Amino acid sequence: MSFAASVLTLYPEMFPGALGLSLAGRALQAGTWSLDAIQIRDFATDRHRTVDDTPAGGGAGMVMRADVLARAIDHASPEGDLRPRLLMSPRGKPLTQARVREFAAGPGAVIVCGRFEGVDQRLIEARALEEISVGDFILSGGEPAALVLLDAVVRLLPGVMGNAVSGEEESFENGLLEHPHYTRPQDFEGRQIPEVLISGNHKKIGAWRREQSERLTKERRPDLLAAQPLPK
Repeated sequence: MSFAASVLTLYPEMFPGALGLSLAGRALQAGTWSLDAIQIRDFATDRHRTVDDTPAGGGAGMVMRADVLARAIDHASPEGDLRPRLLMSPRGKPLTQARVREFAAGPGAVIVCGRFEGVDQRLIEARALEEISVGDFILSGGEPAALVLLDAVVRLLPGVMGNAVSGEEESFENGLLEHPHYTRPQDFEGRQIPEVLISGNHKKIGAWRREQSERLTKERRPDLLAAQPLPK
């Protein structure tokens, strides 16, 4: 069974976007995963295809209506659909590599791309949407975040990466940032490849890479080290 993604959006033309290229694009063509971009406005009932309204209590901006989104979600994810329902939101839980792997092991996902000031809270509760954030910053809408999430997931699907081991030694897979990489030429503007990497001693190479990962993580993401389990 392939991974099936349904994306609810006001801009379906944004999909597949970059997901139609490279590894994800080839996997999409091969049927390893599928993508259905659904226009939320198709579920509005007025002639203007209205999907938003002014916020209750006043304030700037507009809020996406619960009734319109509910119809769109019910269409994309009818009763019995086992796929998680996600809402890309800056107030959601941060997306982690562990969560990405969980998604990749499942049947797919239904992803709601918010716009304007946000989505009616009653809809989030009524349709059990899991709010997901891709970082502590604000985007113009949920579409770029959905593309990021799907790219992270699709590359982990069986057969997408040529070498499955490639996905096991990357940043965040073991709680650390990835070690530096080098390739030919041996000399680049006076900078040499570290001797250990051309020594042929795989034990020493492994130890060097671990040391470098720990050093980079300590410098750039000490929060990741703090989350590491204590040695027994």
